[in-house]
Amino acid sequence: MGNGGGGGEGVILSGQVLSFRASPFDAPPAEAVALHEAVAMHNGRILATGTRAALRARFPGMPVEDHANRLISAGFVDAHVHYPQTAIIASWGKRLIDWLNTYTFPEEMRFGDPDYARAVSERYLDLTAAHGTTTMCSFCTIHPESVSAFFEAARARGQRVIAGKTCMDRNAPDGLRDDARSAHDDSLALLERWHGVDRLSYAITPRFSPTSSQAQLEALGALWAAHPDCLMQTHLSEQTDEIAWMRELWPGARDYLDTYEAHGLLGANGLYGHAIHLEPRERDRLAETGAAVVHCPTSNAFIGSGLFDMAGLVGRMRVGLATDTGGGSSFSMLRTMAAAYEIAQLRGAALHPAQLWWLATAGSARSLGQQDRIGNPVEGMEADLIAVDLASTPSIAQASARAGDIWEAVFPTIMMGDDRAIAQVWIGGRPQRV
Repeated sequence: MGNGGGGGEGVILSGQVLSFRASPFDAPPAEAVALHEAVAMHNGRILATGTRAALRARFPGMPVEDHANRLISAGFVDAHVHYPQTAIIASWGKRLIDWLNTYTFPEEMRFGDPDYARAVSERYLDLTAAHGTTTMCSFCTIHPESVSAFFEAARARGQRVIAGKTCMDRNAPDGLRDDARSAHDDSLALLERWHGVDRLSYAITPRFSPTSSQAQLEALGALWAAHPDCLMQTHLSEQTDEIAWMRELWPGARDYLDTYEAHGLLGANGLYGHAIHLEPRERDRLAETGAAVVHCPTSNAFIGSGLFDMAGLVGRMRVGLATDTGGGSSFSMLRTMAAAYEIAQLRGAALHPAQLWWLATAGSARSLGQQDRIGNPVEGMEADLIAVDLASTPSIAQASARAGDIWEAVFPTIMMGDDRAIAQVWIGGRPQRV
């Protein structure tokens, strides 16, 4: 799959084009969402949205590609993944720490082999594109080869991705530990090699404080201070037994977030995965610093982590949505939206379909600091788009046929859809084979 390049050929896509005027958490969906008949793109950028007739008049000679009643949207943005866990997705029956020791660490040992890292990178990007995901923020492994392989594969496709070398210097097996200096120096070398090249961005990446020493977190905090335009991604308060382990390892910390904050790893470009069992101080500090948290609902359910407090957090801070491959049980952001809906229901809140779609596109882009580039098909944005078949299976078709408005038509696809619903994908304006 993949064509690379810059999407130079202009085209008008005709269908039901969905864009956001505002967050549907901040405004009623009818005011937050705009629907158009068509979108024009050229040289990898969105030129305009509007009626089919208006765009044909504005861009004479530009071919029109008819997608009938399909929904044309920004491609999905997956804000927290582990591409090296592609092969171990849906492995049976473990809590977080057992999962790491039984499945994750043995698999990650293999990524010192550049050929293996390249093969999994290609497979992961194929699988996610087939599910309509056009951007993701990924943990790699401690091996620099794993980072370069992922960036090389994404660059060849012209894809916007964020990734970083996972840093661990304790509580991990031989062959998966670095140290404070090598974590800093390897990360710096990778950052200087890849950050800002084409559509690639680097993220400074301590796995989580139980697998990093104080010296390593201090070194990564210093690196982030020197390169504050980079994201810093890590994990926070995923499971209660993980938090208990953190307290044993960091007896002087006020809370989990403090293990990062004390070492310069809390800030507006910080991205904190899971964030389920937060203390009041942690919520306040995340909000005060402008940090982002990422909801990983299929993972949280699959390994029994807990119920994310969407209603309590989304009004206070940026929130992204993620599959958390491979602790998450699906590569699909549709399945992830469905799981987010179900978890919110268990907490007594029914998320509107517009809110779910926003989380998977513009909201996740915002959590990554990419809201001026991706996540919303409006003029000037990068042309990462998907066409979604809202009648992709008989069960979905019969449900959507009864719809009285666009959201009643979309919701069955959110709840029951999979890769069959993704009729076409464009990355940087170029159609991909799905």
